[in-house]
Amino acid sequence: MPWADADSGRRRGYHVGNLRIQLLDEARTLLREGGIAKLNLRALAARAGIAAGSVYHHYASKNALLAGLAAEGFGELEAALSHAAASPEGTPIRASALAYFGFARGQPGVYGLMFDPQILAEPEVSAARDRAFDVLVQVIGHAASQQDRTEEQVYKVALAVWACGHGAASMTLAGGEGAQTPLMEDVIQGLEVLFRRD
Repeated sequence: MPWADADSGRRRGYHVGNLRIQLLDEARTLLREGGIAKLNLRALAARAGIAAGSVYHHYASKNALLAGLAAEGFGELEAALSHAAASPEGTPIRASALAYFGFARGQPGVYGLMFDPQILAEPEVSAARDRAFDVLVQVIGHAASQQDRTEEQVYKVALAVWACGHGAASMTLAGGEGAQTPLMEDVIQGLEVLFRRD
């Protein structure tokens, strides 16, 4: 994916078909570099090398832009979980947990935005979250230890695992790089014990 040449100040070209994608790419960079406070539509237009009015054709407000970015993030998390669920490596629970933690570590700014209460209240974001969560429900529903559970029970177990994963990811992101591996591995091992069928 081509990016702007920071040294020469040249921006990549765009056309109507890919402007929305370009804006999300540039918004992700601004979020990574300065957080939500640095991300505004005028700064985004300047970074993309377009007129500010062009941004408003796609996003009516900063909140709409953030919602688009969060929905995209949940879509990427959904894809990562789906890929992990199909992986032959390790247990599905371990693979899914590693995919979840890997996404949170790799994109902490987007990950934090995805769970911002105001942004999560946006319909497109909550729908994208539900699709990602449904992948986890399917993984847990196929676990041998859950075969005697009702659909409602599987859903509640998945909700507990999702909350556990989110809490562990948030704790490790707040604690810095050194805190990540031991805690995440402990959490994964704990989940594997819970889902083991003796």
